[in-house]
Amino acid sequence: MCTYKNRVLCCTAFLLLICAAGCSDPDKTGTNPTVTPPSAASVVPLGGAAGVCPNVVVTVTFSKAMNPSTINATTFTVSPGVVGTITHDATGTIFTFTPSAPLALSTNYTATISTGATDMFGNALASNFAWSFTTGTNPCVPPSVVSELPLNGATGVCPNAVVTATFSRAMNPSTINTTTFTLTGPGTAPVTGVVTYFGSTATFAPSSALALNTLYTATITTGAKDTFGNALAGNFVWTFTTGSALCAPPTVISVTPPNATTGICPSTVVTATFSEAMNPSSINTTTFTLKGPGSAAVAGIVTYAGSTATFTPSSALALNTLYTATVTTAATNLFDVGLAANFVWTFTTSATLCPPPTVISVAPANLATGVCPSTVLTATFSQAMKPSTINAATFTLTGPGTTSVPGTVAYVGASDVATFTPTNPLALSTLYTATITTGAQNLAGDPLASDYVWTFTTSAAACTPIVPMGTACSFGILGGSTVTSLGPSVVTGNIGVWPGSAITGFPPGTLTGTEYADDAVAMTAQGDLTTAYNYAAAAAGGAVLPADIGGETLAPGVYKTTSGQPSLGITGNLTLDGGGDSTAVWIFQIISTLTTADTNSQVILTNGANDHNVFWQVGSSATLGTTTTFAGTVMAQASVSLNTGATLNGRALARTGGVTLLSNPVNVPPCP
Repeated sequence: MCTYKNRVLCCTAFLLLICAAGCSDPDKTGTNPTVTPPSAASVVPLGGAAGVCPNVVVTVTFSKAMNPSTINATTFTVSPGVVGTITHDATGTIFTFTPSAPLALSTNYTATISTGATDMFGNALASNFAWSFTTGTNPCVPPSVVSELPLNGATGVCPNAVVTATFSRAMNPSTINTTTFTLTGPGTAPVTGVVTYFGSTATFAPSSALALNTLYTATITTGAKDTFGNALAGNFVWTFTTGSALCAPPTVISVTPPNATTGICPSTVVTATFSEAMNPSSINTTTFTLKGPGSAAVAGIVTYAGSTATFTPSSALALNTLYTATVTTAATNLFDVGLAANFVWTFTTSATLCPPPTVISVAPANLATGVCPSTVLTATFSQAMKPSTINAATFTLTGPGTTSVPGTVAYVGASDVATFTPTNPLALSTLYTATITTGAQNLAGDPLASDYVWTFTTSAAACTPIVPMGTACSFGILGGSTVTSLGPSVVTGNIGVWPGSAITGFPPGTLTGTEYADDAVAMTAQGDLTTAYNYAAAAAGGAVLPADIGGETLAPGVYKTTSGQPSLGITGNLTLDGGGDSTAVWIFQIISTLTTADTNSQVILTNGANDHNVFWQVGSSATLGTTTTFAGTVMAQASVSLNTGATLNGRALARTGGVTLLSNPVNVPPCP
């Protein structure tokens, strides 16, 4: 029988039981699903996946809603070294890591969610969750057309032009044909022709010359696909208009050895520089020949770079012998137009053997200090060398101490220059030793008399290397064949010519320096110009330029043209912005010609930009338009012409051809 006291006790016990049930610790009992540790339920890409597209986004789906503030760049990572943004869906269960740039091809990546990621109740993952995947070789993005010839909107195009399109990557040749690459005009009338594909460039060669003064439309369709089967995102279409007259053929504008010269070292190469970029496939041992004596063909190798063809004999030439070099009409420009007539010149070798080859200049200079760690090394030889003997065994760099520096060695036969490009930037504040060994030989097999060794010390901080001008720095005008001035030109520096000897037009032209014609000073300056030219040409990197850079603002750096668009024009204002750095450097690598528009071109330097630190390496010839203003050092393989009233704040330096002035002020910046 239940007494009052018992009833009280029973009620109290019942209430305590209810309280205990409602206030229990769910973390201990595990009966509340909201406190179960979250986990990764699924991921994209899958763990262990291979051939993943490099433009992938990385996604993880959790077993429950997560606290977004805990899913960040610290707790959700993709390594090695991927930067990106993290987003989530409305449910808070799906989180996405979007890389800032496509991932590298053929690379293993690991994605990790750390225990710093918690759910809405503060419960963390039980442990870090990681998975890996590997990208494939397929970029998974549409290829594109990066340059075209003739240019879109071009007028006055040669009627016998070929039409080319250069792609962003290698294409499937079977998809480049007369169905996917078409030319129409006038109107929609199809033009018959042959389509070929080489490298990354497709070429449409019309079966006959195009009509004069006619608008044509070229099209690359989405049927064109890369080697992975990725098609263009859309048809690529451009137009051009032919000229009202037939176009002028290309010409040879300078040669080495010069025509009719004597006493030429038998260990020589023979070069021809053209007025415009040529079709490389048309420059070969059939179109560029060397004969003598008795019309006997000289065996050799023909190469083409920039706008210069080089014939390298297989061995040294005979002594005291007349040789005849010929470039035939089968050598054609990019529009398949050949020379109007064979170009022929002669030279005679010396009566005695060449002395052993020597290194006549180097960059960086011996004992130089404060050299930028990103420098390239160059060595200029006294004569043509056997290319096979210029390699990583005969041109070495060590430092610190005897530690070998990995790098790439190249040899430019047209200018007898070897370059060493380190694989990585050099260490700061470090002494380096460069060596050219006696394994380096001239064309006759004669080695250097002894190893050539020089040293330099890098700077204490990273910097952009300036092009080493040497003694050429003091010259406002330096020609290879001639220097000619018409009218009252004013040059604030030296004027020189070598191996030519003619300087005309001073007076009435004036200069503040000295004239050096065919003497040791001019010869040394030309040697230093060769070093500078090749140093600039070898500068690593290089952002690709459009056909005309008028209206552009360019930060310091290396810029270049391509074989698809080898020439460079400037119409309007080009601004070089130093960003407040007076040591900022610009290097322009131009395969063919540089031309500024008459009465409508100006190079403007701003925010600390210095005309002494602007360099234009021109593979053919440079022409500065009438009454234009230009800044920087022009180093042309062939010639430099300043039209009437053009102002040059810099230098006009021509390696093989002449420099022509027409009433021009040339303001030479001070040497560093």
